[in-house]
Amino acid sequence: MTRPTPRSGAAGTTVDELRTALASVGPLDAAAMAAAQRHLDRLTKPPGSLGRLEALAVTLAGITSRVDAPVDRRAIVLAAGDHGVARNGVSAYPAEVTAQMVANFVAGGAAVNTLARAVGARLLVVDVGVAGPIPGLDPAGTGKGGPLIQARVRAGTGDMTVEPAMTRAEAVAAVDVGRRIVTGLRTDGIDLLAVGEMGIGNTTAASALAAVFTGAGVEAVTGRGTGLDDEGRRRKIDAIERALALHAPSPADPIGALSAVGGLEIAALVGVIVEAVLARIPVVLDGFITGAAALVATAIEPSIAPRLIAGHRSAEPGHAIVLEHLGLRPILELDLRLGEGSGAALAMAIIAAAVAVRDGMATFDDAGVAGPA
Repeated sequence: MTRPTPRSGAAGTTVDELRTALASVGPLDAAAMAAAQRHLDRLTKPPGSLGRLEALAVTLAGITSRVDAPVDRRAIVLAAGDHGVARNGVSAYPAEVTAQMVANFVAGGAAVNTLARAVGARLLVVDVGVAGPIPGLDPAGTGKGGPLIQARVRAGTGDMTVEPAMTRAEAVAAVDVGRRIVTGLRTDGIDLLAVGEMGIGNTTAASALAAVFTGAGVEAVTGRGTGLDDEGRRRKIDAIERALALHAPSPADPIGALSAVGGLEIAALVGVIVEAVLARIPVVLDGFITGAAALVATAIEPSIAPRLIAGHRSAEPGHAIVLEHLGLRPILELDLRLGEGSGAALAMAIIAAAVAVRDGMATFDDAGVAGPA
């Protein structure tokens, strides 16, 4: 893993600094959205007849302040980290699968690799907290699937049932990893950004965060993850309840909650979301884990939520609760529960279709077609 840490950008971030920076973002650009809607209404179709494709085009205008916002240069940031809570039998897969799957991503053999290629998206895999070495990695840290960005803050989190998952300083460091990655992507001119993750045990961390930030009960937000049976799900619920009782995390202290029961990859995705919002780059969320990162980000600054696009609604029961809390309607519902950014990648194709409609259709005047009376 010889690839250097992402190019420098924001660093040493505190919550107060994030809130100060994000205060300048404000609501979606209403003027740009109105102009986008006027353009769509001049196209050769009944107004609103392309439904959510039109709504997506309007949302892109609101996020970017551009009626002609491009989405040609696409990227998926996939953050990976291990979880100490996995020692409690909360996953159907062993912890070493995290490192093995990171190797698979870099080699180009995972679902997200095929989907990224299908939608023309660049994939960046970030090791922000994998517990062990990545097997079979090329000395250059690259493969057919793309580069591995080594930015490991620590080798996996602690077991949240007996100690904080990480220190506040480690949580902030992981957030900064995500911010620096987006700084580099912004320099590269990325137009559309999706987020994904990998980490055995991370649905447990996401469920804990969902319970903290939505106020829903642990049982309501806790699913089967990678395929737990009933007994495994009960162990998972018990582990989360013990962690919440031990740490008593508060939604008023988002970094404190993140450090107590979150994950390093979740923290990195918080940073990706925050920096992308500051750069006015549309962010496509994937499933439950990225939704948990969005909960933390929006607890820091609520104005973030309307600037996020929910790629899909996963089969995890907590995901619907998270999306409702964020006020987001998913583009797709395909019963996915893989993670990796797979649903977000698919949603990128729909967003690209919305832009193709916006830019490729003739107006009534251009086509010589009589418009609505």
